[in-house]
Amino acid sequence: MKNLLVVLLVTLSLNGFAQQKPLEWHTDVNQAINLSLKTGNPLLFFFTGSDWCGWCKRLQKEVFFKPEFNSWANKNIILVEIDFPRRTQLPAELQKQNRELQQLFGVRGYPTIWFVNPEIQESKVNFTKLGSQGYLAGGPTAWIAGANKIINPTK
Repeated sequence: MKNLLVVLLVTLSLNGFAQQKPLEWHTDVNQAINLSLKTGNPLLFFFTGSDWCGWCKRLQKEVFFKPEFNSWANKNIILVEIDFPRRTQLPAELQKQNRELQQLFGVRGYPTIWFVNPEIQESKVNFTKLGSQGYLAGGPTAWIAGANKIINPTK
């Protein structure tokens, strides 16, 4: 009976993870802005060096690839990866977009994360900066707690 109960619990747990909506990381900022305006969720800009930045990979492994982050992100934010790889060639348009955002946000190190709300004024997009956060020790629980203080400062 104990074994049956354990098998049943494991099966239900795996089924719950399998049904969880996968994370969608956008690279087209305009597409992400439209989603943000539609849902009311802020953007998370993840400035990364995907193929060379050790701290970026560590942040992904310890936070972004965890089920807790997945659940939280799907409810609270629109994810945008702004990548600066060294071994992979990005399309010229994407490189240009990423460089402009890097300059706009003054990014000098990786990983850098900005939470922003987009606003359209006179057909121009402006970003209201909510706050920034990088790698934070303590796994998804600590990272999400810090992010919640930025995107929901009154709660």
